[in-house]
Amino acid sequence: MLTGPFPYYSIEPIREGPLLVQWMMAFEQIPKKDWYSILGADPSANMSDLKQKYQKLILLYHPDKQSADVPAGTVEECIQKFIEIDQAWKILGNEETKKEYDLQRQEGDLRNTGPVDAQVYLEEMCWNEGDHTFSLSCRCGGKYSVSKDEAEEVTLISCDTCSLIIELLHYG
Repeated sequence: MLTGPFPYYSIEPIREGPLLVQWMMAFEQIPKKDWYSILGADPSANMSDLKQKYQKLILLYHPDKQSADVPAGTVEECIQKFIEIDQAWKILGNEETKKEYDLQRQEGDLRNTGPVDAQVYLEEMCWNEGDHTFSLSCRCGGKYSVSKDEAEEVTLISCDTCSLIIELLHYG
């Protein structure tokens, strides 16, 4: 177990105390937080860049790396930042959770751009064997498209030309 000058801090799972409350509150914020900005990374960053930014920040804010004469309030801020950085890496450092988070971000962005123009069943869209996507023509002349993998997880799709959005539905 890693411990430092802060007797209540450890990397072990937190089962009680004030840090448990902080962890629980932070996990409730998962869809609302911008994990990329916490790491100072761009959403298009590759895994290597994300890891490099994580390692740099985790060393900077690690409780064991803080000097003993730092005021208590600053220590608490560093611990909170350390926890956020660790959470960001747990989400973005795993391909599966990163993909899920990216889809949630994309969907949230779409919800904020405008109302849903139509509801369309996946089965009503055309399958394109060449690029392995489902597509549907938009009234502007553009198209809505979604990959087979994304079709199971995505509910909103934006047109590639205009600002219209459709909601993707599934039978049964």
